[in-house]
Amino acid sequence: MAVVWQQEKQGVLYQVRSAGKTLRLYTDGVLHSQYNPHQPVTGHAWDWLMLPAFFYPEGKIKRVLVMGVGGGTVIHQLNHFIKPGEIVGVEMNKTHLSIGKRFFGLKKKNVSLLHADAIAWLNDYQGEAFDMIIDDVFSEAGGEPLAASSADNGWFQLMLEHLNPDGVIVKNFIDRKSLRQAMVLTDQSGSKGFKSLYQFDNPFNENVVLACSKAGLDARYFRKRLIETPGLNSTRKTCRLRYRMRTVR
Repeated sequence: MAVVWQQEKQGVLYQVRSAGKTLRLYTDGVLHSQYNPHQPVTGHAWDWLMLPAFFYPEGKIKRVLVMGVGGGTVIHQLNHFIKPGEIVGVEMNKTHLSIGKRFFGLKKKNVSLLHADAIAWLNDYQGEAFDMIIDDVFSEAGGEPLAASSADNGWFQLMLEHLNPDGVIVKNFIDRKSLRQAMVLTDQSGSKGFKSLYQFDNPFNENVVLACSKAGLDARYFRKRLIETPGLNSTRKTCRLRYRMRTVR
């Protein structure tokens, strides 16, 4: 893997590395994003952040909030497969935004990139609600990723306040233990607000993604949409999508 660019800022090492036609963003050794303009499916956890959009008919997901942009992997995936009218990306790390624009092609007409603490930004937000809210807010320490947002009821309720009634919240968990400890699952007062809870993972990644909605999300419809979408039919050997989905409720 070749280093295309690197720079140290305030003791933090940022690198853009290439593996064939794929670019990857590393911050202090932690992989934050990867991008291949010819292959939007990564085979990793970024795919699962995008997948819950397929519970909905084409054109239903119009406004998406992405908290934790990194290099913008999931933004590219959403634009490729879902084509929402507007994507708002909130990222605390200004260098990530700069790298995303310079190396990862994040200069898109329907994408607004904001340099802000995503948690504080959402607390202050008073604009139009979103159809899909993605929480992928991570930092790093000692070469390991750290979740920056909580998984308590207060955080999920705040996201719900800015979500359309039939929309979906998608949260990336660092591992299965973190998901099991999430208050939205362990505390009945938090989980009862959701009619649908789906878990996405695979045996080869530690990350787990949870999709939550007050609407009834149909797994059969979801799988039908994937089969009908070029590049996402996992029954084909050429498909790079690797996921397991199970109903949490």
